[in-house]
Amino acid sequence: MESSILIIDDEIKIRSLLARIIELEGFTVYQAENAKEGLKILANQDISVVISDVKLPDANGVELVKQIKAIKSYVEIINLTAYGTISDGVLAIKNGAFDYLTKGDDNDKIIPLVYKAIAKAQLQQRVFELEHKIAVKYSFKTILGNSKPIKEAISLAEKVAVTDTTVLLLGETGTGKEVFAQAIHYESPRKNKPFVALNCSGFSPELLESELFGYKAGAFTGANKDKKGLLEEAHGGTLFLDEIGEMNLDLQAKLLRVLENQSFIKVGSTITSQVNVRILAATNRNLKEQAESGHFRLDLYYRLSVFVINLPALRERKADISLLAEFYLASFAKKVNRPNLKMDEKLLTVLNKHNWKGNVRELKNVIERLVILSDGEIIDTTNLPIEFLIDTPNSNAFDLQTVEKQHIQKVLIHTKSNKTETARLLNIGLTTLYRKIEEYQIREV
Repeated sequence: MESSILIIDDEIKIRSLLARIIELEGFTVYQAENAKEGLKILANQDISVVISDVKLPDANGVELVKQIKAIKSYVEIINLTAYGTISDGVLAIKNGAFDYLTKGDDNDKIIPLVYKAIAKAQLQQRVFELEHKIAVKYSFKTILGNSKPIKEAISLAEKVAVTDTTVLLLGETGTGKEVFAQAIHYESPRKNKPFVALNCSGFSPELLESELFGYKAGAFTGANKDKKGLLEEAHGGTLFLDEIGEMNLDLQAKLLRVLENQSFIKVGSTITSQVNVRILAATNRNLKEQAESGHFRLDLYYRLSVFVINLPALRERKADISLLAEFYLASFAKKVNRPNLKMDEKLLTVLNKHNWKGNVRELKNVIERLVILSDGEIIDTTNLPIEFLIDTPNSNAFDLQTVEKQHIQKVLIHTKSNKTETARLLNIGLTTLYRKIEEYQIREV
């Protein structure tokens, strides 16, 4: 990674000499005679390290550190002064300066110091760029849809994201509850802290408690050492509890304590632990009905439902189906290096009429299947699952050959194109299988 240095000093002789010394090391050097000019260069150039005089015509170099960090947090600053004081040096470091040198002492120290500052700046820049990519990947801008229901859900999520409020996401399976939870986290002040997700339906009550709260050594058989729970792992950040309706009543009481005072007790411990974490929860159940019938704690429901966002089912936002289908087609086509793939109008008509019980997730899986099984550059209805073809007007879904082709394709996918195993599972000869693959023009997968 190429590194550039910015020198800000109103004494031209000192600035030029320092620039020459650093340029001999192979670095690109920019020069400014005052803070205003220096900040302009910083904003427009890829600067790794700033070397700034403390006494500038239009600013104090120690205070300038804050302004530089506000523009590019990963840039390192070395302050130089003719009259060094301990208090200025301490303040410079406190403001975020890499180091503070007295002029006259800098000739032997400056180059080694510049190398150290560059190494730190480059590392911080890589972290900054990675964090930025993650933030962009999980931002609300990545949630596709122009329909009114999805726009309303996004608008609510954007408003609550900047707060610390607990959020309950409601919606059917596959509507994107975790996608929304991630976007809320990465658009919040907690975005640089962990986002931790836990599916409450994936564990027994005992294991769920251990995963959530952690445990002390000796708490149960096999607990040989202390283990952090996900609450601690998410400290400072966000904990997303998916399928919260599956959590048992005893554990719900302990979660309520976390929501009320940010405290909990590890399994096998008597000591209260403190944590700073935001809770986002999601369920595909009617949590209010469960609470009123006694299957979910009513007090926990009210604590979780401070801010509720209902995510629309795909059948409620049919105007977005074509947009989503085209997006997933482009994504999967790129993965298999077939960028020119397109969908025909009949396929789009079928997709728009489908009920989509699995919502966006189901649509994504169907498009991936079509890309894998398609021949040529036009994706049509030929390789749709049988339930789609049944709903297609004038389709030949009940034709024996269509059903047979669909079934052979399904088994080939299951065996990863192992034809011997496919023939065995179909209970036909290998020669027969090859003949049917050729007859039905089944694409290799």
